[in-house]
Amino acid sequence: MVATTVLNHHQRAGGLIHRLRRQEADGWRLKCKPVCASTELELSQWLQSVPWRGERPRAVLANHQTRGQGQRGRRWEAARGGVWISAALPWDSSSGHADMLGLMVALALSERLERKGLPVRIKWPNDLLIDSRKLAGLLPRLVFRGGRLRMVRIGVGMNVANPVPVGAIALRDLLPRGCARRDVWTVEVLRALERIQTLANRPELVRREIEKRLWANQVKDPQSGEIWEIQGLALNGALQLCQGARSASWTRWPDGNHDNL
Repeated sequence: MVATTVLNHHQRAGGLIHRLRRQEADGWRLKCKPVCASTELELSQWLQSVPWRGERPRAVLANHQTRGQGQRGRRWEAARGGVWISAALPWDSSSGHADMLGLMVALALSERLERKGLPVRIKWPNDLLIDSRKLAGLLPRLVFRGGRLRMVRIGVGMNVANPVPVGAIALRDLLPRGCARRDVWTVEVLRALERIQTLANRPELVRREIEKRLWANQVKDPQSGEIWEIQGLALNGALQLCQGARSASWTRWPDGNHDNL
C-alpha cells in the first residue's frame, strides 16, 4: 500500500512515510504544516475540500500550533518540539463500539510508551500522566451522518522535546538523550491510532487494562469538593464512583478548571 502525502512540508512528510513503510504501516494520508492555528481546524478544512469517502485514514501534523483545541473548546499554544496531530479514521459497524474511543487511544499509546519503560497512568478520560505530571492529552470525536457513525476523529498532543508548563512533563525529561525525537514519536502515535479498531472489538480487555493504569484511587468533584472512591469503569467508559452507600457515574468531568498541555 502506498501512502498519499499532501506536500506542505516535503522533507518531514517524506521522512514519516519512510518510517511508516519500514513498519508496514504506510496507509496514512498525511498533511504536514510548519505552523497553523489548529490541526483540528486544518483537518476540518481538508475533509471539507476533499470529502471523506471512507478511504485510508488521514492525519494533519503541525510543528507549532498557535491556537490548539482542547476539551470543551479550551485553547492553548502548542510549541515546537511536541507531537501535535489531528486524525480521521474510518469506522463501520464491524469495527465495534466507539463509546470508549478516547480510552482506547489512551491505552494504545500507553502500551507504546511502556515499551520504553515509562510508568504511564491514565487520568480519566483522556490524559496520560507520568509521575502525576501531564505528558499527553487526547480529543476524541465521533462523526455521524444519517444516524450512522461514519468516522472517528482524534486529536493528540504529546510533549516530546517542547517546553512545558508547570504540572506537565516531556519525554526528553524521561528518556535517554536522542530518544525523545518528535518524528519518532509521531510514528508511535500514528501506530497507536491504528490499533483502536482492534481494541474496539474487545471492550472488556480495554476496561480491564485501563483500570490497571488509572491515575488515582480517589477523585475530587471540582464542583462540590467531595471526595469519591474510584470503583472502576463501565463498558461505556463512564467512571464508577462510590462514597459510603452513595454511588455515582461520570461520563465527563463536572465543570471545573483543568489544565491543558
